[in-house]
Amino acid sequence: MQEAEILNAVRQAQTVAVVGMQDQANADRPAYQVPAQLQRRGYALFPVNPKIRESLGIASLSTVADLEFAPDILDVFRSAEHIPALVDELLALPEDQRPKLVWLQSGITHPDSEARLEAAGIHVVADKCLGVYAARTSR
Repeated sequence: MQEAEILNAVRQAQTVAVVGMQDQANADRPAYQVPAQLQRRGYALFPVNPKIRESLGIASLSTVADLEFAPDILDVFRSAEHIPALVDELLALPEDQRPKLVWLQSGITHPDSEARLEAAGIHVVADKCLGVYAARTSR
């Protein structure tokens, strides 16, 4: 995606599911701070982390399959070695439940998995911070 397309996708997004989101016990980590910023900016958040019960006042889901809708953005805070399994999970979902955009946070890339997502019609942004892009948009 080109820069203008990325900014437009972030501007238009309403729902963000956050894989690997942390809770208050890890409030110093980007996987808590970035979603908190997104929530303050008006995005509807959906934490996905089987290791926490809730975050930012929202019950956490165990897997992306627990989402009953297609989020506008699936924001990923998992290391690169976990991305292929996540992509398998996403591609196993019915098409109407797949995210429009998968966002791999700063430092996270997996070219083979990114290519699989793109081939399935899911846009990918890799190695960029969604919080930075959200701050650049007017909402």
